[in-house]
Amino acid sequence: MKVAEFRTLQAAAIKKKPPKYRNQGKDGYASTKEARRAQELELAVKANVVRNLRRQVHFELVPKQEGERSVVYIADFCYEELVAYGQGPAFWEAVVEDVKSDATRKIASWPIKRKLMLQRYGIRIRET
Repeated sequence: MKVAEFRTLQAAAIKKKPPKYRNQGKDGYASTKEARRAQELELAVKANVVRNLRRQVHFELVPKQEGERSVVYIADFCYEELVAYGQGPAFWEAVVEDVKSDATRKIASWPIKRKLMLQRYGIRIRET
């Protein structure tokens, strides 16, 4: 058996590991739910209801320490949303948003990161 044949058989034998939470990526996003939300936000940008849309924004929650890595939260989307209350003038409100499924909402580190964002930056994460 030649090396090339062996590698072909080996590659066929090793099956691709499924995603951790069984999500299926779509259009460069981690899940179809996240891709759908991105489309909704893009439409909101075109309608001038949302501006400064960014995806995969990094927030350092705990800085690097001796012998330890930093703790980072990566938001799915950050943007400014047009808000109008009653008869007063409209204003732009900053939003940090994370798309969650039932499985990812149960991750042990999620509530900790959510609370650290509130403590460190004063930002309450919007879960969709």
